[in-house]
Amino acid sequence: MIRMNNSKFLPNDKIMFRRNSKHSILFILLILVCSLAWAQDKNLKLWYQSPAGSTWEAALPIGNGRIAAMVYGNPQTEYIKLNESSVWSGGPSRNDLEGLLPVLSEVRKLIFEGKNAEASTLIKQKMPQRTNNGMKFQPVGDLKLSFPGHDVFTNYYRELDLETAVTKTQYTVGNTTYTREIFASKPDNVIVIQLKGDKPSSLHFTASFSTEHKPSSVSAPAKNSLALEGLTGDHEGVKGMIKFYSLLKIKTIYFYRHEFY
Repeated sequence: MIRMNNSKFLPNDKIMFRRNSKHSILFILLILVCSLAWAQDKNLKLWYQSPAGSTWEAALPIGNGRIAAMVYGNPQTEYIKLNESSVWSGGPSRNDLEGLLPVLSEVRKLIFEGKNAEASTLIKQKMPQRTNNGMKFQPVGDLKLSFPGHDVFTNYYRELDLETAVTKTQYTVGNTTYTREIFASKPDNVIVIQLKGDKPSSLHFTASFSTEHKPSSVSAPAKNSLALEGLTGDHEGVKGMIKFYSLLKIKTIYFYRHEFY
């Protein structure tokens, strides 16, 4: 808009100043509005109204940078797929070849000159295939929690809170509401699973470990505990040498509700 003063136009520099000032104020306001909206939206969650079933991509991830898991949220059979940052196939090995640095320089020169076919031929002639292409990350195994009678449920809901990194599954069987909350603790370096039922003596389940690694074994080293240990697999001629040990401990916590009249 061009403002007028005493029926005369203001000088062009003032017209431009007023226009630019208006645009600047609008720009600042937009930034402030966006910043305020972003600051207020802290309740960021991924939420679903159905379990993941057997679909890995639909499970919800938790982790602390070293240990992690995928949580499926299945009411009757909960799968928690475990992994740890040092569990890889094979073991210490070298897959580099000596005496190839001069050849690499020639290959680079050909590529920079646009002679890709010649570079490819040189690689085939003077760069023999490496003994292996590197080791691969491998999962630890599965923790399976089985809840008899939970095949029929209602009011299903699961979420991953992106602020707290806690995954929650909640559903109702009969007149009992069950809640599972799972997260990976960084200070304690453990995965915590909390199972709750809102009725007395409503939690009944079995826990079991399984893994694809061989050799492996599952044992009960103490009361209310379960252990999985094994050895990672071979890969491209490199023998598996990573030993792992996963320990599950179950602790019962009773909550008492007091009513006063």
